[in-house]
Amino acid sequence: MDDARVEIRVRDDGPYKVSGPVRLVDPDGNEIANPEPGRPIVLCRCGQSHTKPFCDAAHKASGFTSCVRAARHG
Repeated sequence: MDDARVEIRVRDDGPYKVSGPVRLVDPDGNEIANPEPGRPIVLCRCGQSHTKPFCDAAHKASGFTSCVRAARHG
């Protein structure tokens, strides 16, 4: 992957994995530090994480399911 590009990968039944040069900013404009600097940011999608906006794997116990696929054109 080109390091200058941001990629947001949807994981089946899990979080969003955000790779690349990105800043996560709160509603007041303050940057939220990545808990694992230099690694991709993994964002909660199930709403059950105790470390929001980051994933803490709560989706596994909550039974969250979602398997998003891009629409095929053709």
